[in-house]
Amino acid sequence: MLYWWSKFVLLGPLLRLFLRPAVEGLENIPAQGGAILASNHLAVVDSFVLPLMVPRRITFLAKREYFTQPGLVGWAKKTFFSGVGQVPIDRQSGSAAQAALDTAVRLLNERKLLGIYPEGTRSPDGKLYKGKTGVARMALEAGVPVIPVAMIGTDKVNPIGSRMWRPHKVRIKIGEPLDFSRYAGLAGDRFTERSMTDEIMYALMELSGQTYVDMYAASVKERQAAAERAKSA
Repeated sequence: MLYWWSKFVLLGPLLRLFLRPAVEGLENIPAQGGAILASNHLAVVDSFVLPLMVPRRITFLAKREYFTQPGLVGWAKKTFFSGVGQVPIDRQSGSAAQAALDTAVRLLNERKLLGIYPEGTRSPDGKLYKGKTGVARMALEAGVPVIPVAMIGTDKVNPIGSRMWRPHKVRIKIGEPLDFSRYAGLAGDRFTERSMTDEIMYALMELSGQTYVDMYAASVKERQAAAERAKSA
């Protein structure tokens, strides 16, 4: 209920006015049935704009930190993200990662539309980084297509570290579904899952026009943080 209320009453009209979003390729999203929307990730606002422009309800796998912040602000965040269909995942614990995978496959088997960011975290500099293979495992175990989605301009609205969103036009490009049925039965094969993930990231690179970096974004962020600590020491 809160999902549709937010989309059409609470946030949707304001976001349309503020961001002037445009979308192309909506015909590539099936009207029903399970599917994965695999998107690049430039800013927090990505998770608000994409559901606004897609007619079907999207469920995102969201980082656990959105649900665990203490105090009144933390409660408000948890209530909001839970209400709009976000599912928390723990990116550190292996067992929790498996639980998140199981949750994703369950949602896909329930014929829902799942949104995921294969990079695992926001890009630190606007480039496209190496994808994690969880998206491939989900697609194989649920037997669903992966639809690449490019968010363009959201990093201007919500730069990393910014507290306020800024007016800027946002574009969304939705590519043709990627059919991985040829790999049916190969879930768990690391080579297959890596190959699939690289194909997804190549499609995202083509759609978004971003420069691709064959490193994990999380590793780049760790190096940047270490450099900042060394500089201030």
